[in-house]
Amino acid sequence: MEKTLVLVKPDAVQRGLIGEVTSRLERRGLRLVAAKFLAVSQELAETHYAIHKGKTFYEPLINYITSSPVMAMAWEGPNAVAAVRQTMGATRPTEAAPGSIRHDFGLEVGRNLTHASDSVENGEKEVALWFKPEELVSWGRDVDRWIFE
Repeated sequence: MEKTLVLVKPDAVQRGLIGEVTSRLERRGLRLVAAKFLAVSQELAETHYAIHKGKTFYEPLINYITSSPVMAMAWEGPNAVAAVRQTMGATRPTEAAPGSIRHDFGLEVGRNLTHASDSVENGEKEVALWFKPEELVSWGRDVDRWIFE
């Protein structure tokens, strides 16, 4: 069962879209295993976005993610990484598929509403970065047998 990190970024929080993002992932059939609303520290932001250090957009990205609270969530399910990324849409909202969150609510890449892990490996790493093991809740739903093979 794959786990993936989803961040509802400051722009989406400010626009009141936490419920929209959560609702779409639940309706997709994914299972929420952790969630917390937090102000992102400089240290956490720099660790999370370390891969982008040295790029022109790195400092603005750090400033953006620390500018307002985010909703951090861990989701699980079969093919969770691909399912979440498809639900979010392409990084550039103007290239995102109709019906995706970024297509429906975004215009610019610098305000693209959400973060979603880009691989199974990164999903595991990112969930571990944002959540302590005891914050992850392992649980089953009665409906899982109708969603998961």
